[in-house]
Amino acid sequence: MKLTLLGTGTSQGVPVIGCECRVCQSQHPHDNRLRSAALLQHKGINILIDPGPDFRQQMLRAKIKHLNAILITHEHNDHIIGIDDVRPFNFASGEAMKVFALPRVANDLKHRFQYVFSDPIPGLPRIELHYITPNSQLQFNDLQIQAIEILHGKLPILGFRFGNSAYLTDVKTIPTHEFSKLTELKHLVINALHYHPHPTHLNVPECLELIKEINPENAWITHMSHHIGLAAEVSLELPKGVQLGFDGLEIEL
Repeated sequence: MKLTLLGTGTSQGVPVIGCECRVCQSQHPHDNRLRSAALLQHKGINILIDPGPDFRQQMLRAKIKHLNAILITHEHNDHIIGIDDVRPFNFASGEAMKVFALPRVANDLKHRFQYVFSDPIPGLPRIELHYITPNSQLQFNDLQIQAIEILHGKLPILGFRFGNSAYLTDVKTIPTHEFSKLTELKHLVINALHYHPHPTHLNVPECLELIKEINPENAWITHMSHHIGLAAEVSLELPKGVQLGFDGLEIEL
């Protein structure tokens, strides 16, 4: 089983349009971040987490020829707006793409992509929506994925656990009753925006405290803004077992 971080940036990506800070001017690949997304692979099964604005570019870069399903964490633009680009997968497989989301999120997709769900026209994306809850356990052959409720500010969204690993992005807090889904982790991917307080995202100090509480063997930070600083400098400040994620990172689970 393998998890690839397709993008590790925030909603603006890094570099940010028009910004001339050190991070946005950096040529180091770890300082260049597409919008956050991940790919879970296991025995020929490919599962995408979040089809954001860079979905097409991420699929091309990772050389992905088929997707079995898409999981959506929540309805914000940087996590769903690339969904029109499922079309090549539709054409290749001849089937609709299975998309799993909270009912609230699925209904938002129907509203924002009304042309997809109205009268079918040849060439449009084909999407098969499935409602899930924070208690859902999804099965793809022998790959099992557990949904996890996390809070993006006050907004309930989803994270996912697969085997001994978990992917959580856009977290601010985790309800107490969900910590039982995060025990005995080998790998944890979790967000940290930068070092300053933020109403809907963890900052680096808060992220490190939460990692300490969950106590995984290894933790990887994602969803980072350009304000976090240069990756090479930030990495020197992180405790043992915690690393900055980067676009294209492959984590063997």
